[in-house]
Amino acid sequence: MFSPEGPTLRELAVQALSSVERGYDLLAPKFDRTPYRTPDRVLDAVARALEPLGPFAAGLDLCCGTGAGLDVLVRVCRRSVTGVDFSAGMLEVARGRTLPRGPAASWVRADARALPFGPAFDLVVSFGAFGHFLPRELPGLFGQVRSVLRPDGCFAFPVVAPPRPGSPGYWTLLGFDAAMRVRNALWRPPFVMYYRTFRLGDVGRELSRAGFRTDLYALPEFGRRPDGSPRVRLVVARRLP
Repeated sequence: MFSPEGPTLRELAVQALSSVERGYDLLAPKFDRTPYRTPDRVLDAVARALEPLGPFAAGLDLCCGTGAGLDVLVRVCRRSVTGVDFSAGMLEVARGRTLPRGPAASWVRADARALPFGPAFDLVVSFGAFGHFLPRELPGLFGQVRSVLRPDGCFAFPVVAPPRPGSPGYWTLLGFDAAMRVRNALWRPPFVMYYRTFRLGDVGRELSRAGFRTDLYALPEFGRRPDGSPRVRLVVARRLP
């Protein structure tokens, strides 16, 4: 699961008993050598899906971590790209990245629930971060995204189809979420990270309430499930006036 250069079991245990912010500060130097980093295959697929919808002027990677998502933004944005995250450690790694040639990049430390921007962006993307937000936080989060988008701007993120009930993947995610709930009931500060709380139907309804029109794009690189539905979709929520 982890490369020899990745975090040790002890380091992961220390992270898991920390707050989300402190945990990622600790994990940051080795984060890109864990399975938690968004795979390049996903980033490439999202960039290809966004290219026909652009070009965009200014892009924001929400909860950017070590900055892998900016590789997508530099392919579809023309003027500027920005990464925002609340972990100083993750941003330190991000600032050391060598990005593909493209628009100027900047990095901002801030909480996604209180973004320090006006309506300055045409595209906001996010990768793998939504498990760190409880369902009750989504209306505020989506409201923040809408507030930093220009009219008709896009909020885009990939969503993986949930495992079939009863499958090994289903039980793995169910067990992980159960373990996190027990951990958070017994230990402070909490570490919010759940895999089964970000459901596409609920997300679509909350995006609509926040003032978005949502379209779904199948990412063909990942194929389809036995029932014919896409394994991975790109959600593109367009800001309404």
